[in-house]
Amino acid sequence: MADRLAQTDGLTDIQREILATVRSFVDKEILPHATELEHRDEYPSAIVEGLRELGLFGLTIPEEYGGLGESLLTYALTVEEISRGWMSVSGIVNTHFIVAYMIKQHGTREQKEYFLPRMATGEVRGAFSMSEPGTGSDVGAIRTRAVREGDTYLLNGQKMWLTNGGSANLVAVLCRTDEGQPADAPPHRSMTTFLIEKDPGFGPNTKVPGLTVPGKIEKMGYKGVDTTELVLEDVRVPADRVLGGRSGAGFYQMMDGVEVGRVNVAARGCGVARRAFELGITYAQQRHTFGKPIAEHQAIQFKLAEMATKVEAAHLMMVSAARKKDSGLRNDLEAGMAKYLAAEFCKEVVEDSFRIHGGYGFSKEYEIERLYREAPMLLIGEGTAEIQKMIIGRRLLEEYRIHD
Repeated sequence: MADRLAQTDGLTDIQREILATVRSFVDKEILPHATELEHRDEYPSAIVEGLRELGLFGLTIPEEYGGLGESLLTYALTVEEISRGWMSVSGIVNTHFIVAYMIKQHGTREQKEYFLPRMATGEVRGAFSMSEPGTGSDVGAIRTRAVREGDTYLLNGQKMWLTNGGSANLVAVLCRTDEGQPADAPPHRSMTTFLIEKDPGFGPNTKVPGLTVPGKIEKMGYKGVDTTELVLEDVRVPADRVLGGRSGAGFYQMMDGVEVGRVNVAARGCGVARRAFELGITYAQQRHTFGKPIAEHQAIQFKLAEMATKVEAAHLMMVSAARKKDSGLRNDLEAGMAKYLAAEFCKEVVEDSFRIHGGYGFSKEYEIERLYREAPMLLIGEGTAEIQKMIIGRRLLEEYRIHD
């Protein structure tokens, strides 16, 4: 398959080598098995082990902790390649990456030395827990509470939508803590991130009394990867497992993680859209109607033109957002734009490819059927499209505020 679309200028030789290795792995180890595993909703253990061997769990972890020390851009382009193969696999590494990023950026020296080397090898795999059953994107309304008792905290509440909730053995959990805050303090100042080590698996956790992962949530798409609830009933966590060693900073830590997470959701959209385009343009040259390939009909050529333009535009915006974060600048506006555009374009490109496939697009024997069920998750993951537009609108008003 030609690689004309979604090219990235200015990459180093190491970045190009990493991406070539990942693309080869996707072609050989993911694409041939993805649809079968997805239809069985089976965790891709062999694929995950392959990712560990490639060192991808430590891609952005600094070299001093055993990682490869690569940039957000390298990671985002890697996610794009993996998502081209099967988006669920990118979810397995993405939440792990967010937790590793948060520890790298905000953790104490002891937390970095304790967690990051084992996260780099994939021995410790992370999950990220912010949402709750009644809150969704309204993070300020979370109710899970942590109360200080000496040198420990007691956690109670219920969390929702944990990607890797069952398979992970480290969970970053956002809770409400009010210590040291005045009664009228805004909600975001009374939140704390806790790092909880647990055993993988479902049901009551043997390592952490009071912690339960009830089971997998059944989903329309995004299968294979486990998405779960998390129930905390008098879960005791040592005070030295507060991320960064101080309470009240959790909201900012989580939002920093979500910024890089949104770049990666944009990268997923780019990868899925690119695969949908590849499937569409291939099928259009193989399927004949009225005595010629359907690719020679103008109606289909118009669709292919629109699809390719959307693939290219989304990729460029995603790369721009990643590079801005890598430069140390605030990128919530660019990350929100990239996530919003890539998710919307992905949905449209997948649907156009589905239409090109005609009746066969509705058959489970064709890969586009899987993509058609996976694309909608991007419209809601890491904040809905509507939330992205709210963030974009607010940031634009900050940047373009009229001064009297």
